[in-house]
Amino acid sequence: MRPALRLLPLSLCIAVSLNARAGDDMPQNWSLCPVQDVVKPFAEAQAAPEGIGIDNTEQATDIEGDALTGTEENPVFNGNVTLRRGDQFMGADQLTYDKGQEHYTAEGSIRYQGSGLRMTATRAEGDQAKDVHTIHDLDYQLLANRGNGGAERVTLTGDIGSLHGATYSTCAPDARHWELRANRIDIDTEKGMAVARGATLRVGQVPIIYLPWFMFPTDERRRTGLLFPSVSNSSRNGLDWKQPIYLNLAPNYDATLNPRLMTNRGVQLGAQFRYLVEGGAGVVDGTWMPDDDLRDSDRSMIRYGAFQNVNRNWQARANLNWISDSRYYEDFSSSLDGLSQSTSFSEIGVYGRGHGWEAGITSDYWQLADFTLTEADLPYNRVPRAYVHWERGLGLHFVGGVDAEMVRFRHPLFDAGSRLDVKPWISLPLEGDSWFVKPTAAFRHTSYELDESLTASRSRSRSQPIFSLDSGLFFDRDTRVKGKDYLQTIEPRLYYLHVPYAYQDDMPLFDTQPLTFSWGQLFRDNRYSGADRQADANQLTLALSTRMIRQSDGRERFSASLGQIRYFDESRVSIPGEPVTEKGRSAWVADANYAPTDRWTFGASYQWDPKFNRTDLASIRARYLLPDDGVFNLGYRYRRSLLEQADVSFLYPINPTWSVVGRYYYSMYDSKALETIAGLQWDSCCVAVRLVARRYVHNRAGDLSNSVLLEIELKGLGSAGQDTRRALRRAILGYNRDDLYLVPPQTATGQPTPPAIDTVNDASP
Repeated sequence: MRPALRLLPLSLCIAVSLNARAGDDMPQNWSLCPVQDVVKPFAEAQAAPEGIGIDNTEQATDIEGDALTGTEENPVFNGNVTLRRGDQFMGADQLTYDKGQEHYTAEGSIRYQGSGLRMTATRAEGDQAKDVHTIHDLDYQLLANRGNGGAERVTLTGDIGSLHGATYSTCAPDARHWELRANRIDIDTEKGMAVARGATLRVGQVPIIYLPWFMFPTDERRRTGLLFPSVSNSSRNGLDWKQPIYLNLAPNYDATLNPRLMTNRGVQLGAQFRYLVEGGAGVVDGTWMPDDDLRDSDRSMIRYGAFQNVNRNWQARANLNWISDSRYYEDFSSSLDGLSQSTSFSEIGVYGRGHGWEAGITSDYWQLADFTLTEADLPYNRVPRAYVHWERGLGLHFVGGVDAEMVRFRHPLFDAGSRLDVKPWISLPLEGDSWFVKPTAAFRHTSYELDESLTASRSRSRSQPIFSLDSGLFFDRDTRVKGKDYLQTIEPRLYYLHVPYAYQDDMPLFDTQPLTFSWGQLFRDNRYSGADRQADANQLTLALSTRMIRQSDGRERFSASLGQIRYFDESRVSIPGEPVTEKGRSAWVADANYAPTDRWTFGASYQWDPKFNRTDLASIRARYLLPDDGVFNLGYRYRRSLLEQADVSFLYPINPTWSVVGRYYYSMYDSKALETIAGLQWDSCCVAVRLVARRYVHNRAGDLSNSVLLEIELKGLGSAGQDTRRALRRAILGYNRDDLYLVPPQTATGQPTPPAIDTVNDASP
């Protein structure tokens, strides 16, 4: 039997209203919340087939029951009454329906499931003609999320719904750590907005927030309104309150205002504008602080990042940054990365890529961001720069190509000029299953047109042939260690480089510096960055690598590499202040990684110079993965005449709910701690509290600042306080276990490359 009866749209007023909350850029940790059905599943409920969407409004309603009494116009279904439409289900002990009045009444053990909601109630009644429905004494559970609660009564009139005596929480009923209660909630599903009256947020049994009236969204549509504030306290800023205000301007662009009060410094106004167009997007960020009490001056910053596709091969990109003064990054960054950034870099250009080629036309600009330096220390601006890389198979196994660059250099203090660098090359790569040989011949020509004030002769040029021969062998064998199968490899490699000497002392140094000696340096044809110098060379690199790979899962258990360069002749090309590369041997470069178990990993990098019998670089790192997502990190870094640091960090779970976090980052060179963190976390099924104390170097003078971060997170609703998780993820590698599988690129010391500072998102202590 299929009468014209539709199921109650209960999820319209519950599933999308009480679950409204601010977005979070980090996933919720529900590890302490085993799936607990507050409302038990209904055996007779039938869900839609997985992966197939069903429009319930176009589906007919099927009604079944043990007995049918009454008349044709007023049927009464009794005993195990079930109604199904699409993926919706409703069950009751009795259902009475008046076809003439289009009125129904459902009584006794009412059960409903559909559209992300499961609920029970004592009674439901409604008028189909007027589209008015009322449900009494209900309990509900959200299926897509972990919310649950109840209501004394729910009334629906079309797209308008009202909940009376409603509650919501992500906690289980027997452990109600927090709960949101409201006397009445009126929802308009067409507008996607709701108004709550007499709302109270309770932690335990204690009401901590009471709002007589407030409006909030009920779906994911963007709307103008307040976002969660950020509150913290530090010795540098004092009480720090930031209140984001979101402005929904149009479907393809929006803005966020960020007024911020720092009691020790003043008021800062920030804003972000985002846009999305066909084939492109962009973000404009800016801040302005009138009369910063810390510096007694106005402070501001503007940043613009965007891309725009021109066609399938070409894209325009921009990364523009401007700061009001050279102390901005130091004062408005809470991480040590802010102290390491001495310049602000901007770049704009058009970039192309296709089969066998890359090209671009760009311009870049440098701004001073370190008050201890002067503009004389700034790199040269390249306005503009054009480059191309092209390579193609030439037949008979030959591969040829060309790398070319043309740059116009400018500087705020010094005269500069233009440079053309062209490097055609041809290679014959040969390889087999266990060997490879790759001879390469190139010819590099570099010429300059300098400004008149630099020299009487404005033109300079240099031409050099370059020959290299790269070769290697691959040996592997199956082996068994402690009952497990491994693949062991031994990979010797030889790299010969010959570049004849060419006089270059009369050439300028625009963008060229010696590269840090590292493993990659063993196999390069030039020890300099940039084209202002091409080193002469007659040298041979000898290197050996080995690996142990577990065959059951492909995990590398052990790896080691060792290499050295033999210089057959002294290198005569150098830059001012650079030591001469003498005939003989370079420092040994060694690197090793060892994972004895799935929890322990060790690593070390080492450079030893036999000529002076000294250590140039040493790095040791260890990590232990504790049970229950805990982690312990230990690191030591040394670079001769530059730094010596020790770093210890940990996340130690005391039990499933309590854990402690900490970091001690110490510089032996400065005889002081660069950053100290100590914190305590309590994490329950639906509430998390994190209290973190931090002492860190906040300026280039080495002054220390103290801050206390407190965050209370009501899972499924939102959080109040500072974003402590973000600060801890930066300080403790592995704080979020997923970070361990996103290994960042390694520097020459074997440590992760520090990320570029984000002056907008990382500007809070």
